[in-house]
Amino acid sequence: MNKEERLKQLSQMQYYVTQQNGTEPPYQNEFDQHFEEGIYVDIVSGKPLFSSKDKYDAGCGWPSFAKPIEDGEIEERFDTSHGMRRVEVRSKSADSHLGHLFPDGPRELGGLRYCINSASLRFIPKDQLESEGYGEYLKIFE
Repeated sequence: MNKEERLKQLSQMQYYVTQQNGTEPPYQNEFDQHFEEGIYVDIVSGKPLFSSKDKYDAGCGWPSFAKPIEDGEIEERFDTSHGMRRVEVRSKSADSHLGHLFPDGPRELGGLRYCINSASLRFIPKDQLESEGYGEYLKIFE
């Protein structure tokens, strides 16, 4: 399936967030308080982005991660929209807007907070990693 076909399958909120640089409402999204073991992938490309091992409750209303699952699939861009100065986080393969990066994460986890919209993510539970084609990430949970 190509990108155009995948985009047609997105919900209105998923399309708004990933393709129009939108933001979903805080505390009213699928993964803010979700802590099951597994990985989070880009809703558009399917590329792995974050692990539940690096997820924490920042109390901000959106899923927060200390770091990406791998370097290379996350792209950071300076963002001055809405009169703010911040770092936008995008997926490299699909060029999807994911959220923003802030330097206020827990120090013991590296001090970063990847504040990510649930609408930009698809969760793959640990027990489905192999069947979904992400078996190489099982080692994270050993």
